[in-house]
Amino acid sequence: MKILAITQARYGSTRLPAKILKEVNGKTLLEIHLRRILQSKTINKLKIATTDEEGSKYIIEVADKVGVEYFKGSVNDVLTRFYGTAFPEKPDYVIRLTSDCPLIDPNVIDVVVTFAIEHPEYDYVRTDAKSFPDGLDVEVMKFSAIEKAYNEANLKSEREHVTPYIWKNGTINGGTLYKTYNYPNPAGNFNADDYRITIDEPEDFQVLKILIDNLGIEKDWKVYIDFLLEHKEVYDINSKFGNNEGYVKSIANDSVINK
Repeated sequence: MKILAITQARYGSTRLPAKILKEVNGKTLLEIHLRRILQSKTINKLKIATTDEEGSKYIIEVADKVGVEYFKGSVNDVLTRFYGTAFPEKPDYVIRLTSDCPLIDPNVIDVVVTFAIEHPEYDYVRTDAKSFPDGLDVEVMKFSAIEKAYNEANLKSEREHVTPYIWKNGTINGGTLYKTYNYPNPAGNFNADDYRITIDEPEDFQVLKILIDNLGIEKDWKVYIDFLLEHKEVYDINSKFGNNEGYVKSIANDSVINK
């Protein structure tokens, strides 16, 4: 069985340009992200889905340094870029990750992938956003599921954010096209929406730098969250920001597109 992990990485960013290329202790956040993914025991291959932007050359430099393949595609039609990255590999399952999660946890990847494989009735399994902190997002789907989305999704928001067509038409939301499942955090729900170990705002970088400076880049996700629980002054730095602001903006400006 072939398990392909794809992480989305682009140079441009509305709120924080070149955010994934910011450095802590001589390593870019992108390199930290990639090296943590490569610790996963379930994935067979990791690829980067990047863009045709001029700045993507810096992402490719990091990819070459770490030894990860890449695919360059559309800036705005991310679903097509994602599918183009996956198609040549013909995987059984695809894991969707995003490079704005530098402290993504390989153990979280493995438990979600293992669950998906052991429950083949599901087309799509993702970490439950209500019980996992922002920055640990993992989506596992059958290749056939993303191929169907690629062929059928026709809303701008569905193509900018890759998987909305799947989960909007999934059984969790009353749909019939896909059988879907939200994987709950085994550590329990502790108002996870309150905790951010992602990179979207300058304040997010401040928090990540403090976490990495104090704890390094090899810790389990819970160690980083425990630090925020114990240091409210650090937690407060970026706690005002909400999750999925990019998708909310896309919905507000949504439209049908001609493919």
